[in-house]
Amino acid sequence: MKDKETRCFTIDGLKVETRADGKRTIHGHAAVFNSLSEDLGGFREMIAPGSFMDAIKTDDVRALFNHNPDYVLGRNMAGTLRMVEDVRGLAIEIDPPDTQVCRDLMVSMERGDISQMSFGFSVRPNGQNWGTDDEGNAIRTLTSLRLFDVSPVTYPAYTATDVAVRSLTEWKTAIETPPNTQWQNCIRLRRLELAI
Repeated sequence: MKDKETRCFTIDGLKVETRADGKRTIHGHAAVFNSLSEDLGGFREMIAPGSFMDAIKTDDVRALFNHNPDYVLGRNMAGTLRMVEDVRGLAIEIDPPDTQVCRDLMVSMERGDISQMSFGFSVRPNGQNWGTDDEGNAIRTLTSLRLFDVSPVTYPAYTATDVAVRSLTEWKTAIETPPNTQWQNCIRLRRLELAI
């Protein structure tokens, strides 16, 4: 998965719930829409609504703790991870197994020691747009993603990956190499979208 990127979000609401049948579930949002990230190494990004629709339908996604494949909390293909896009972002619900790792994780979540989520993804073909804001800063808008995992995390990372930096470099090269009317038109359209 050399093209895998990760992003993290701090969102009030990552929580453990006990259902009427006594089973415990983990609820939260692994991503939020229309919110600019911090600087990711020369650019900022946001996720557009609809970015996860194909992933929800087709991808084999795991819920992991700290992106560690040794700590599987759930899997959508097994019915123990459910995902949906709501108005806020990518909402998740996990039915964790009765393992010591999961019991410890839920205690830490209830105490507030673990309150953030992250997701691992790659960009589908034509699944991103590059543009600039009014100050000339590069903005990457994600529109269609392949999803690998969603993870409650101890230490969130907002680091730029090689893949994202390579995409930024390719975009900058394309707009600096005239004549490139396709990219020029894309930038003008993006500036209009940002101005609206």
